[in-house]
Amino acid sequence: MNNASLIADIEGYASVFHTRDMNGDIVAPGAFKASLARRSAPVRMLYQHAADTPIGRWISFVEDRRGLFVRGEIILSSPKAREVHALLRGGALDGLSIGYQAAKARKGPLGARRITEADLWEVSIVTFPMASEARITHVGPARQDAQIFFGPPPRPGRDCVQTEPGREGAHTENAREGAQSENGLLWQPGRASASPPTDVRHFADALRSAAKIASTMTA
Repeated sequence: MNNASLIADIEGYASVFHTRDMNGDIVAPGAFKASLARRSAPVRMLYQHAADTPIGRWISFVEDRRGLFVRGEIILSSPKAREVHALLRGGALDGLSIGYQAAKARKGPLGARRITEADLWEVSIVTFPMASEARITHVGPARQDAQIFFGPPPRPGRDCVQTEPGREGAHTENAREGAQSENGLLWQPGRASASPPTDVRHFADALRSAAKIASTMTA
């Protein structure tokens, strides 16, 4: 299994415009445009603003009318990333927070600081965001759980054969057991087969093992 290919999509609002955060800052529209245009190093994806805990990478930044919308990938080959992903999918975490330096700012109403240009360094997944509306809007499951074990789905009528338990068409005892376990549908990528893969003890056992491993990544 190639753990490096295990990733999960994430997206949400890292910053919301015209909203005063708990630190008294208000981010103006367009504040991140210059920083993102000139920055050579990537904006980091961290957990709780900890520089020693990167858990993925941000791949897209878009300023819309509401704020800075980000899309990224959580790298699930990291144990901490798997832990965070489980908390996100379970609803225990949903906050985003930015790490930045104010390049240009002026006084706003009631002692607030209005930031018109910010140098963005990182976007963190956090328990308590400074801006209450900076929230994650989507977290996907691990992308390739099933295909890592079995390859792409079969094409009906081409890559799979239908057997019925107890018929002579099931050539081996293992094939008959597999047909009973999987409602009679047996497949291997690229060819029709009535036998389990040679590198596993039993095809049904492989399915159960895959489901158990996948559940630990996405639960």
